[in-house]
Formats: sequence, C-alpha cells, structure tokens
Amino acid sequence: MRCVIAGGGTGGHLFPGMAIAEAFVEREKGNEVLFIGTERGIEAKVLPGGKFPLRTIKAKPIQGKSLVEKLKAIWSLPMTISEALSILRELRPQLVFGVGGYASGPTLFAAFLLGVKRAIQEQNVTPGMTNRILKWFCQRIFVSFEETKKYFPERKTIVTGNPIRKEFLASLQESGGETRERDRFTLLIFGGSAGAHRINQAVIEALDSFQGIKSSLKIIHQTGREDLEFVSNAYQAKGFNALVRPFFEDMATCYRMSDLVICRAGASTVAELAVCGKAALLIPYPYAAHQHQWRNAKKLVDVGAARMILDQELSGGVMAQVILHLYGHPEERVRMEETIRRLGRPRAAEEIVDHCYALCRE
Repeated sequence: MRCVIAGGGTGGHLFPGMAIAEAFVEREKGNEVLFIGTERGIEAKVLPGGKFPLRTIKAKPIQGKSLVEKLKAIWSLPMTISEALSILRELRPQLVFGVGGYASGPTLFAAFLLGVKRAIQEQNVTPGMTNRILKWFCQRIFVSFEETKKYFPERKTIVTGNPIRKEFLASLQESGGETRERDRFTLLIFGGSAGAHRINQAVIEALDSFQGIKSSLKIIHQTGREDLEFVSNAYQAKGFNALVRPFFEDMATCYRMSDLVICRAGASTVAELAVCGKAALLIPYPYAAHQHQWRNAKKLVDVGAARMILDQELSGGVMAQVILHLYGHPEERVRMEETIRRLGRPRAAEEIVDHCYALCRE
C-alpha cells in the first residue's frame, strides 16, 4: 500500500504522523509512506535524510493570523490544492491521511477531488480548525479521547488514543521494570523540545523551598538551548543534584526514572505520560489554539490523573507548594499513576493502520 500523510507544522502533529507511518511500513512488506508538508514546518527539519520522504506545498496558516494574512492564505488555497493534486496524481496513493496543520487541508481536499480514500487524526480533546472542516471530506476520523467524538460524525469516528513513536516505545521496553531510585525523589522537568522559559524560571525560584528535601531530591531538567546556562548555574549555585541538558534524546528513560513530571500539556506529552504511567504537574501553554493544552490538562485533572497550574498563575512559590505536597503524599502520586495509566494506548498506531486497511478494502 502507498500512503500519503499530510500535515505537520509542529511536533504535536508530525510525531503522531511518524508513528502511524512506522506502523504502515511494518504492517506489510513493500508499503510506502510519503509526507506532504510545508517548508516552514518542523517536518522540513526532521524528515529530510530520514526514512520517510517529504514533498512540500505552499500552504499558509490561517488560525491566529491577522485579517490580511488570513485573506492571503485563503487566496492561495486554489494554488496549494493544485500543488497537492499534482503530487497525488504522480504518487497514486491508496490512502491520504491528515494529521492536522495547514498542509493537511489542501491535501485532503485534493484527495477528495481525486476519489482517493481519506482519513484524519485528531490529537487533542478539542479539534483544531482544519479537522473541523475536514470531517466533511474524509471517511475515517481517529481521536485520542472519548470526549472528542462529539465534534465528529459518530458513524466514522473511532477512539484509538494518540500514536507514539516506535523508538519511544522500544526505549521504554528496553529500560525494563522499575528504574527509579528508591532513596530519591526524582523530578523530570521539560517544556517541550525547545524548553519553556516560564517553567524554567519558576523551578529556579522554587529551589529555596526545597532546601529541606535537598538530600533526597534529584532533578532531570530539559531546558531548551536558550536557558541552559542560566538554569545550570542556578542549580550549581544552590547545590542541587541536577542533570541539565538542552534536549534529551532518550525521553523514555527520563520518564522511567521520574517520580513526578512537570511539563506542558501537548497531546503527545499527555500520551507519553499515560503510556509511562506517570504522575504529572501540568502547566498548559496559554497560547495554544482553541486552548488545546488547557483542555488536555483539564481532562486529566478531572479524572484525578494529574495536577495543573495555569501559566498566568505560575510562580516559584505556587509550584513549590504543589511539589512539596506530592512529595509528602506518595499515596496520592500512586493514585495518579494508576489513573493515568488506564488512559494509555500504546497500540494506537497499529489500531489506526488496521482501520485504514479495512477502509481501503471497502
């Protein structure tokens, strides 16, 4: 089978798409996957030179842009649909799969015009604008949360969970059983691949509150490149045991070592927390479209799987209060771990591929 995966722009769209691509390639010998994205998206940095080829179209973002930029993006739609049509006619795929992002819309509409089988995947609790439109032009819709079904036609919507990359799952399995240090309380802190200055700053402000537990505290902190020196110097000056990097390649092992994770609430992060079964303090990114991250975090908080601090309420004191409470109440962390683990769907990518095969046989 030949499959085109369209979309990207951010890791939240691209990485689930890569997980689905890996599952397609493994499903049957000879299967091929090609990505269609844009030159400005993260896919243009991640995919070149890898195992999945990338073609680009000149799609422009609409969400969150000025009126002039929105009009320019709408004006360019016929051209970007034409570009997608040209690529699809050349490749002749059996399936076009949209993962969100502004390259997804024109490509899925081109597939609709050509009569190619079409499916989309929504990572967040609340759908983005692109998928809200594409629901009328596709034949299968895969969602991460039960609550998301209400936004889509019931007859073609399936809850599968959010796909996680094969290398993450493999690393999780290789690390085997429990890798936490029994005599340490380990915090894993990150704000995404580029870090989050607000989170970094709050953690450093909170350190004075941790003097009483310093000897039993271990910190693993992904800072992003810009804050690496500032954060490293602060830990060193205050004498804390901290492993600080701008980026960790093996996040699965970092998760395994942690007792509490402090992070944003992107869909991929939420899926990883669930698969790993980790208690988390979530700080949703406040500028995510449609308040995606806040809604993702609220879903976990409502079922008792996580705690949340809003970005605008974040400070070292507020963060320290929550961390110290969870440090002193391990039974609460255990309940959070058990609850979030029930939301984990490690076979999401394989389930999606199964349904896509069934769609293509229809």
